[in-house]
Amino acid sequence: MLTNGGPLHDELEEALSRHLGIPTAMLFNNGTIALMTALRMFDLPSGGEVITTPLTFAATAHAISWNGLAPVFADVSPDDLTLDPASVEAAITPKTSAILAVHVYGTVCDLDALQDIATRHGLPLIYDAAHAFGTTVSGRPIGTFGDASVFSFHATKLFHTFEGGLLATNREEDRQTIYYLRNFGIKNEEEVVGIGINGKMNELQAMIGLLNLPQVEDERQTRAKLRQNYKSFLSDLPGIRLQPDQPGVSNSEQYFALQIDPEKFGRTRDDVYEALKSMDIFARKYFHPICTDFEPYRGYPIHSVWPQPAVDLVKTRVLCLPFHGGVEEQDIAQIRAVFLS
Repeated sequence: MLTNGGPLHDELEEALSRHLGIPTAMLFNNGTIALMTALRMFDLPSGGEVITTPLTFAATAHAISWNGLAPVFADVSPDDLTLDPASVEAAITPKTSAILAVHVYGTVCDLDALQDIATRHGLPLIYDAAHAFGTTVSGRPIGTFGDASVFSFHATKLFHTFEGGLLATNREEDRQTIYYLRNFGIKNEEEVVGIGINGKMNELQAMIGLLNLPQVEDERQTRAKLRQNYKSFLSDLPGIRLQPDQPGVSNSEQYFALQIDPEKFGRTRDDVYEALKSMDIFARKYFHPICTDFEPYRGYPIHSVWPQPAVDLVKTRVLCLPFHGGVEEQDIAQIRAVFLS
């Protein structure tokens, strides 16, 4: 059996439900399809507006558009770069149908503030948790916040299945709805009870996941040590701003992101990026461009409580350093030399 809920698929789905502490955790062939399905679950009105962040991978906005909905971009918080609750509030209109927030770089959103807004306005709150695999907040699994969370298992992620994704909710009753949406709306051999998509994960992907899952914690610990190595020479440099420490939050160790203030540091983000690249060290200007720089969303306003959206400055300053178990001491020494030169 290669697909259609094979034994490896079911074993991985159950293992991830336990690992992530989420009662309903259902596998998909990729994170984008899982995100599209998460939006579809709530039967949002055609043309309804979904508030999200421009500082994210294009798939976040695309999932909204593919559902016949309108992405509305709200600014990010300058402190942690997640969706700014005050800007979300400012973006709400009578057409607003949902909020889609992103735990960007593994930094957790302002969960309480976003939930308060969603509750007051009667809006589903969905989290793109592609960067937050295994994160907990005061011991509570990240996938249990809001109305749904979506994880990506792309090959670049801490835990991966080559390609893959997972849609999680805190409600057992969502399982059947997600099953139909993931599998063409098929109920049995003779009944199709709704409109669904082919979002199934196959057995080969599931096999890779089962092999990788036992290694996740060791890799996470290796990256935690790498984070401390980076912080040892970056923390006190003028013009360098690191991801904030969040008390009570277990870091997913998905990315090591920093911001470079060119006036205080003396060089731009792009200067550092090119210097590293010249040594065959490939950092990422992640996310640059932002969603509103791309053709499908060019000209879309960014709702902000500040005179100039914070994200316009952030996108010129963010850099993600190499962050995985293959980064060796000589690599760290070269990166240190670039920043200290």
